Amino acid sequence: MTKEVQPAEWAQHKAVWIGFPSHPELWLEDIHPARIEVAAFAAAVHADGAGEKVILVAANAAAGAAAQKLAPFADVVVEPFGDIWLRDTGPIFLSRTIARDFQFNGWGGKYDLPGDDDIGARLARRRRIQVEACDWVLEGGAIDGDGTGLVVTTEQCLLNPNRNPGFSRPMIEEFLHRDLGFTEVLWLGQGLFNDHTDGHVDNLARFVAPGRLAIPQGSDNDPNWRIYQVAAEKAEAFGVEVVRVPSPGRIMHGDDIVPASYMNFYIGNAAVVVPQYGAENDAAAVAAFAALFPAHQVVGQRADHILTGGGSFHCISQQIPG
Repeated sequence: MTKEVQPAEWAQHKAVWIGFPSHPELWLEDIHPARIEVAAFAAAVHADGAGEKVILVAANAAAGAAAQKLAPFADVVVEPFGDIWLRDTGPIFLSRTIARDFQFNGWGGKYDLPGDDDIGARLARRRRIQVEACDWVLEGGAIDGDGTGLVVTTEQCLLNPNRNPGFSRPMIEEFLHRDLGFTEVLWLGQGLFNDHTDGHVDNLARFVAPGRLAIPQGSDNDPNWRIYQVAAEKAEAFGVEVVRVPSPGRIMHGDDIVPASYMNFYIGNAAVVVPQYGAENDAAAVAAFAALFPAHQVVGQRADHILTGGGSFHCISQQIPG
């Protein structure tokens, strides 16, 4: 396989796929407000044509019609899928014409939904993209690269036996090099508390420039404050520059602590879109990312209802390099 490396997310995009909530039985009373949040996210990424082409992916014709009504600026395609988390089920690109399609097992067998295992290959075929199937389980939200060959991930996810039983750390590193061109792997430990993805790194730590990693700074009541601190210590010991940014703190849904994170932002051509939760640090998070991305418009958008499904803006999107 080619030794090209996955581009950093801030590299130019030709377009972006965004999953559109389609199954009322999954989303229940949150489906309409979640659709509104997805459409607002898509509008921010599109930026009145100054950003990138937005392709909303709906699972059925009724959802496709709802997507087109809420986001008339977007292209809409209908392809059956289980849920909207295209970061994990969509193809991962090495260039605008070459992509990898990894195995998907419902985040370690937790959610086996029809269509999720092959939506990546179907979306790639729609765009006549050369896609190569890879013979191991990997979700896009489990890794984040800086474009130079360096990737960050967590032991909790990539070494979890519910993904690739028997795979060792050296084997994972070899496959990341073979299939995505990564030459260095920064291993962090645990991901966020109550994250059903088993610690996806795109809720914990994200590259904002080559060799520069953003990690939240938690307060005393933050269920993840120790996780953030350990991650920052590991990253600094590895040799990357660590930038601390605000955390939303403890966010509840009913009686449950949910894995709310500003780190689930999306870097588009024109805009960086940061999820907001009605938390005290919402505005401070937008300001922090505005300082990190001075060439972009940094936009805060509410993602409370998307989060009821388990993720946020980065989780529901997959960019196509330009």
